[in-house]
Amino acid sequence: MATFPAAFPADDGSWSLVETIHQSQPVDVTAPYSTANLAGKAILITGGASGFGAGFARKWTSHGAHIFIGDLDDAAGEALVAELRTIPGSSGHQYYQHCDVTNWLDQVSLFKMAVATSPTGGIDAVVAGAGIVERGDTVNGNIFDHPQGLDAENPPPPKLKVLAVNLTGVMYTTHLAIFWLKRNGGQKSGEGAESISVAKDEVLQPPRDRHILLISSIAGVSPLPGQTEYTASKHAVMGLFRTLRGTVWRQGIRVNVLNPYFVDTPLLPWRGLALLAGGVKAEVDDVVEAGTRLMADHSIVGRGLVVGPKGRIEVDVGKEDVPGAGVKGQQAIWEIYAHDYDKVEVFVWRFVQMLNTLKKVRGWIGTVKDLFQIYRTERAKKSQRAPVKVPARA
Repeated sequence: MATFPAAFPADDGSWSLVETIHQSQPVDVTAPYSTANLAGKAILITGGASGFGAGFARKWTSHGAHIFIGDLDDAAGEALVAELRTIPGSSGHQYYQHCDVTNWLDQVSLFKMAVATSPTGGIDAVVAGAGIVERGDTVNGNIFDHPQGLDAENPPPPKLKVLAVNLTGVMYTTHLAIFWLKRNGGQKSGEGAESISVAKDEVLQPPRDRHILLISSIAGVSPLPGQTEYTASKHAVMGLFRTLRGTVWRQGIRVNVLNPYFVDTPLLPWRGLALLAGGVKAEVDDVVEAGTRLMADHSIVGRGLVVGPKGRIEVDVGKEDVPGAGVKGQQAIWEIYAHDYDKVEVFVWRFVQMLNTLKKVRGWIGTVKDLFQIYRTERAKKSQRAPVKVPARA
């Protein structure tokens, strides 16, 4: 029976869930990492025909990843796939399918296509990359926080298209990802490849990854005036990330998130570019670099990275608190929401511990069921082998 601390301790670790949820250590973004894990990895990207998604696809293709892209822009998607198949290092397994992320059946079809065409027979990683911004203006009153004409007879509701794409679409993608990632033949957290028993002539295959990479924004952690819907949707994505990383570890799935600052991509309207004129912006290459680190390094679990303009920094804190602390130089990538589970309140602690206890209990129940089934099977076999006694005639 689980026991719970009677009170909220200060800093004794009793209320930490970092180990329970298998969260990795803070990310040292200054440390080198290997891209070897990208080779042969099957990655599905929504909104992958342009912007960050296309940047990810090009980078990961060059390292041998299999890429499956869903987008509304068919011309750009088909052209990108044709380009990907010519990149040195390409596996030749890159595919595009039309997909409206707000349409559930479109996403269902996209995932099924990826599984059916994947040379691995499954999906190893999913990037929820589709997103849009509000394109209206305050003059016409066609953005969320400038309503007009609501005193008319039966005024229409706000369209909320941004929320539909950036939140509902992401929820659809994540829901499908959890279902299909569990079926890729990967190993659950804590199971290493060295624990697998193989025959002498059998080639040992590394454990497959199960990774969800969410794309939020700097607007997911700070206000962005004039983009109310967009900001609300990206804050919601951060809520999804912060909550999901406390549960999906039980299914062997790791989840991470990227929060890019303003970047010159098709997503950023001309008004945004005008407001940033003379200022600094993040670079697509830095976003791709951060995403590649999270995708390639299987040890990174439950972590979020902000990608902003490069700046010269000097951090004067202990290295045990911030990886890479004390390093001087240009840095564009930072970690965010790194300590959510270091010390939690009572509800979160008890809920996650309960899930962990239930997992163990269900494991024992499964074992008992298997043993009982073996007993029943063996008993039935013995009954079939037992000689039938024929009553003697009088």
